[in-house]
Amino acid sequence: MAKTILITGASSGIGKATAKLFQERDWNVVATMRTPESEEDLTTLDNVLVTRLDVLDRSSIAESVERGIERFGKIDVLLNNAGYGAYGPLEAFPMDRIRRQFDVNVLGLLAVTQEVLPHFRKHRDGIVINISSVGGKITFPLGTLYHGTKFAVEGISEALNFELEQFGCRVKIVEPGFIRTDFAGRSFDFVNDESMIDYQELVGRLFQSIEGFMANASEPSVVAEVVYQAATDGTGQLRYTAGEDARQIVEARRSLSDDEFLQNIKAQFGLET
Repeated sequence: MAKTILITGASSGIGKATAKLFQERDWNVVATMRTPESEEDLTTLDNVLVTRLDVLDRSSIAESVERGIERFGKIDVLLNNAGYGAYGPLEAFPMDRIRRQFDVNVLGLLAVTQEVLPHFRKHRDGIVINISSVGGKITFPLGTLYHGTKFAVEGISEALNFELEQFGCRVKIVEPGFIRTDFAGRSFDFVNDESMIDYQELVGRLFQSIEGFMANASEPSVVAEVVYQAATDGTGQLRYTAGEDARQIVEARRSLSDDEFLQNIKAQFGLET
């Protein structure tokens, strides 16, 4: 019997690439997104259910999980992929946009996971795969909010694994580096106040540095392959990096002291040390 994966944020980027990869490898796919009526590619594929799920709308979460189970009988893997990045000086962010970053990247992930866990517990089987980031291991300037959410995902995932392994389930964390997605486009919430002169040089250096990082970014398919490995390798491995830059960054973070690593980050952004 074919296994089933439910994916949040499947309309583009990592989510869409993962949906296509699993479908190609004979999995059933519940591809969820906020606006399924706009989806054209995934709706043409066999064994793919495209359905609405907004991580801020609890009823849509419940309906998507229910529809997935009705269609395919069982959900075997949950991929929490939906999210975006909020960057900019903390002082410039209105509180509603601060809340939204944590609502989507953290509370939304928790809400979807909560909805699936009774199904996993009933079957004594299931894998939760959370898309974190190298940004959950290291930080860049002006990423206070985004990195805060991804550090939270790392801690949530590690702690939740203790709970789930008691009834045969597991949590896995995938940590991509820079990926050629729309992260710097519609998934990038940048806030700035040009009247706050003290931050403006740093703002300029952020955008210059992002251009350099994106020049060496991996394709979303790289992450999809790692997600597939996490879903199918049958091991107790908790963390998986995705992309050569991610591997290098994580290795550097392990091998260098805090001061050494932070000096390296400053140097990459052209900051005085």
